[in-house]
Amino acid sequence: MATQADPLIHSPVRGIFLMLSAITVFTLMSAFIKAAERIPAGEAMFFRAFMALPVIVAWLAWKGAFPGGIGTNDVRAHAVRGIVGSIAMGLGFAGLHYLPLPEVTAIRFVTPMILLVLAALLLGERLRLIRISAVALGFVGVIIIVAPRLSAGLGSREAFGALLVLGSATFAALAQVFVKGMAGKESTAAIVFWFSVTATVLSLFTLPFGWVWPTAQEAAFLVGAGFIGGIGQILLTSSYRFAEAGVLAPFTYVSMLWSLLIGYVWFNEEPTWQMLLGAALVIAAGVAIVLRERQLGSQKTARRKVQAKGLQ
Repeated sequence: MATQADPLIHSPVRGIFLMLSAITVFTLMSAFIKAAERIPAGEAMFFRAFMALPVIVAWLAWKGAFPGGIGTNDVRAHAVRGIVGSIAMGLGFAGLHYLPLPEVTAIRFVTPMILLVLAALLLGERLRLIRISAVALGFVGVIIIVAPRLSAGLGSREAFGALLVLGSATFAALAQVFVKGMAGKESTAAIVFWFSVTATVLSLFTLPFGWVWPTAQEAAFLVGAGFIGGIGQILLTSSYRFAEAGVLAPFTYVSMLWSLLIGYVWFNEEPTWQMLLGAALVIAAGVAIVLRERQLGSQKTARRKVQAKGLQ
């Protein structure tokens, strides 16, 4: 049986600190994967998922949620979420081989916009004017970012990389739709653990497609990516115990600053004006969505309070 979710402890400052820490760690993880450029995406995914498992198991054991907390009532839901999330991870890692780190980060910011569209199509959620406008603005930003890559021709290396990252963002949004459907039915511990297990197993199916023996430096990057990726998952999960998603979401865009800094210092990647403009539009759209979701959440809370008073 799945365990109950951890209770929310109202401490926004602590939640924001944990979120910023998680975003920093995840950006560094992406840099490690990019640094091991010779390693195929499937092999990188194996190290990312497998090396995160000891960290996740230790965290769950410390919380008293292992092994009892990883029980599930819906194996199929975990399998589907794991498959979709693994595809998103693999495509994202592959994209890092073709595009600069800041550009990959900027394109991935379109995920919340795709999530709104998928939620409307699959979950029946309504898309009102503000949401539609934000989604449109976000897609305009992405078009500005990827246009120079696509102009080289769909068969070019850059265009292929852009399509990989767009695919990653789409599957990441789809994975979030499935996680939304699992909310209240499956524990966070189970979702985090079984995703890493599923990604580890699925990555092995890419073995016949050209895994290579890593050098000592590449192995260090891959193991490091898995280890800090596990830490990032813990920090991210923990942040939601102390603050609501609407409070934390704007801080995820700090990853753009880290990506620009790491890309410039480590990989000698200079951002273009198209990438910066497109990223600014995508971030503006994302913030607009966050603010709108917070407003809708406040309105729902207010209506519940009015209804509760009416029943007294």
